[in-house]
Amino acid sequence: MITKTIPHFNIAQIGQSGQCFRMSPINPQSNDSSSHYQVIAQNHYLEVKQDLKSCTFFCDEEEFETFWKNYFHLDQDYNAYICQIDQDDLYLIQAAKTGSGIRILRQDLWEMIVSFLISQQNNIVRIRRCIENLCSHYGPLLSSPSGVSYYGFPEPKTLAALEDDDLMACNLGYRSKYVIRTAKSIANGTVSLNALSTFPYEKARLELLKLYGVGEKVADCICLFALGHLQAFPVDTHIRQVLTRSYPQGFPERYKAIQGVLQQYIFYYELHGGKECPACTK
Repeated sequence: MITKTIPHFNIAQIGQSGQCFRMSPINPQSNDSSSHYQVIAQNHYLEVKQDLKSCTFFCDEEEFETFWKNYFHLDQDYNAYICQIDQDDLYLIQAAKTGSGIRILRQDLWEMIVSFLISQQNNIVRIRRCIENLCSHYGPLLSSPSGVSYYGFPEPKTLAALEDDDLMACNLGYRSKYVIRTAKSIANGTVSLNALSTFPYEKARLELLKLYGVGEKVADCICLFALGHLQAFPVDTHIRQVLTRSYPQGFPERYKAIQGVLQQYIFYYELHGGKECPACTK
């Protein structure tokens, strides 16, 4: 295991930020003052325990350096992002202060495409359940070095072999056909994941919009949380209300290069009613 002191990193805030659906608290009812989370990403399993700024990652140094460091975006200075906020923008300053431990995760592209197809007209609890159902039915059964069993994410070719309604059993509802038809598009080469990973933001966004069921908001979520395009600014109901209320002329152009980071602060702030969630202040 590895222990690090990391500024602007809060595993509970990240877990509550709506960008990752395979991250969950361990012993959430515990009175322990620390936060303890498990994370499944691609075919990797990790436990993270945090007490204030001290974070313990339960993996070896090689796995941390080659996978988790990039996954958690630890090579970036988030204080520099926060310092770019206009000091007269009191709303955004407060939102950033409340969610200052959030980082933009570098997640698997295929997993994010499926996850945000499932997220449409859905709530976080149900999204998590749908994804776990999908993985337990069609993903590989794996085991961590510590002996924890878990399911990896199913590959496009596995889901491409199904019929439109086959994922109804995983509680995906009408989203079943979105996932399966998108899997077919990727499996048959209509859209290339490898090519998408090399495209600039605008081109990647246009390519994602070719996928069945992917609209502008979902495309921006994928661009932000999988492809690392920090200029992506997903607009859902919460964000639209903030734009109408606080930015009627549009989100300031000065933030274009980092507006995805700021979107997460706003989303988290609105999600928790302008208050920090108790689990995230431990």
